[in-house]
Amino acid sequence: MPEQKIIQGEFSRKLDERYRLSLPEKLVELFPVGEGGDCVLVKERPGCISLWPQESWEKEFSKRVELVSLHQQMGDYTDRLPQLQLLGRLLSTGYRPVQLAGKGRLLIPEGFREFLRVEPGQEVMVIGAAVSIEIWHPEKWIRYVEKRMPKFRKILTDLSKVA
Repeated sequence: MPEQKIIQGEFSRKLDERYRLSLPEKLVELFPVGEGGDCVLVKERPGCISLWPQESWEKEFSKRVELVSLHQQMGDYTDRLPQLQLLGRLLSTGYRPVQLAGKGRLLIPEGFREFLRVEPGQEVMVIGAAVSIEIWHPEKWIRYVEKRMPKFRKILTDLSKVA
């Protein structure tokens, strides 16, 4: 099994006039994307989108969707129709296949631009998130880190324990 490197780092970048973003070379080198640059862009939370290698995203995504489909076929969701409809809506609009162009350039598509809440020429934060690359609105990133940094030591300790 090939060694999986943890994608990490924090970088400030500007969007160009066409909503293109040059990802840091340091992150792109760790990003296990194939020859064609096939990736998936995912809406994570308002002000944050993430970029996944297509193979990794499809593996995780299909497992979860299969479980939901199985439960639906078994009738487990008859009393949770609104929740199932919400899931369908979010699945329909929550991700999109994209390609990384040469030198790690990414075009942020319509719908994702609005979710990220940035304009051309504006800075974004590009973050290595272990298994994906995240793109954040700078103010949202600062708030996110401020809220979660006190939990850093516990998270590291919990994740480094042998199961």
